[in-house]
Amino acid sequence: MLKRRWMRAALAEATATRTHLPWARGLRRQAMIARRQKDHPEPIRRRA
Repeated sequence: MLKRRWMRAALAEATATRTHLPWARGLRRQAMIARRQKDHPEPIRRRA
């Protein structure tokens, strides 16, 4: 019984919580890409 109640509480909390990940679409993703491109503006292309 205790395990079932704990699982319900954990699932309810997981559905209520919205975590924004950095690779998600939108302004946060565009800002992350801009920061990355600022650090390395053009990739080094090497030939064998």
